[in-house]
Amino acid sequence: MSKLPRLLCLLALWLSACSRIDPPEAEGRLVVAIREAPAFFQSEGDSASGFEHDLVTAFADSLGLKVHFIKAADPYELTDLALAGRVHLAASMPIGNSHLEYSAPIRTVRPWIVGHNEVLGPETLDDLAGKTVEVPAGSSLADTLRGLPEKSRPVVVEVPGVNEMGLLERVSSHQAELVAVHDIHLDLGVNFFPELSPLLQLPGRIELGWAFGGKDADSLRAKADAFIGSVRADGRLARLTDRYFGHIKRIDTGGIARFIDDTRTKLPQWRRHFQQAQELTGIDWRLIAALAYQESKWDPLATSYTNVRGMMMLTEDTADYLRVKNRLDAGESIRAGARYLAEMVEQVPATAGYPDRIWLALSAYNLGMGHFRGARAIALKLKRNPDVWYEMKQVLPHLARPEIYARLKSGPARGGEAVIMVENIRSYYDILSRFEAAHASPYTTNFKLR
Repeated sequence: MSKLPRLLCLLALWLSACSRIDPPEAEGRLVVAIREAPAFFQSEGDSASGFEHDLVTAFADSLGLKVHFIKAADPYELTDLALAGRVHLAASMPIGNSHLEYSAPIRTVRPWIVGHNEVLGPETLDDLAGKTVEVPAGSSLADTLRGLPEKSRPVVVEVPGVNEMGLLERVSSHQAELVAVHDIHLDLGVNFFPELSPLLQLPGRIELGWAFGGKDADSLRAKADAFIGSVRADGRLARLTDRYFGHIKRIDTGGIARFIDDTRTKLPQWRRHFQQAQELTGIDWRLIAALAYQESKWDPLATSYTNVRGMMMLTEDTADYLRVKNRLDAGESIRAGARYLAEMVEQVPATAGYPDRIWLALSAYNLGMGHFRGARAIALKLKRNPDVWYEMKQVLPHLARPEIYARLKSGPARGGEAVIMVENIRSYYDILSRFEAAHASPYTTNFKLR
């Protein structure tokens, strides 16, 4: 559709009062337009998760309402729904359209040109001249590129029906030479496609917030601003940011590439053992596999200088406790390690919610429950929340400080290493969740990771 008919169509919708949704209280729910993208919003069946999903859901809770999501195919549709007043708000919108009301900024992103690491790309803005750069259809990135000086202006191709992660996959598979994405998607993308090469940061930055276009938009925007201010002030926004983005830059691209290669060459022979461990414990087999990779790189004969051995790197004491006959038997080690992790989850206080409870249990898997309980005591003294991983990962390194561990029965511990371990496992799990299918298990579980 050309620009003029499109603008006329949008104007007709915008001016039509009958097309606008009633305020949330009258509707009895908060109706939200959102795009599907990793970490921001992902849905599978009746369940959904992601940074924007959780933040919007918390906002709806603060209003005493349930949230109803409408998935938009692209930024064009997201804008259309907001302009037409067919939703109460549109999530993760670039702030700037003069026809919409916007919340306070929630996060700031910067645009990048990305290519394949096997192909030489532009080094300066002037090198972009005449190059073809793909962007998602309707994205503000198109305006950024078209707004460059003429001597630096590329040919911009808006690809319909593809989000930023889809564009990065096109670069990875040599279907596209250059794409433009925001840095948050780039940081996520290199965890899935280590062949990506960030080539050039474009000028400027974009603030993302919520856009309002329904009836009583001013009132809802004011409530949203108050909510955003409160979650920023009390740390909930920082914790939510850490939940979805805090671990994504821990492993370098070389490590990610090796892991993805090992999923093709090593994982097939062990997959059934991980799935059997899921059936035994109810823990997602991909999380168990991620733990095993962090421990041994899926080497059933791995042995450390401290005589920790096997696929799950069990100590002699732990193996004896779990009645493991042979730590070097891969299946036995995997099942025992999964059982041990399940025990750690059960021992983490019920006041910790998911997925924090899983990440906390993984740190206990590494440290031992004695050191973990000691760290919780330290957290309380430091006025940190011991039930939240974002808080505890700042506390655990203190276990190596003499003035701290001298007061603990369990003594010193390498808490910083436990943090690195958990963050790496989170990255491996994200990758496996993208490339490996879930396993249907007869076991009913409460180990929620999404």
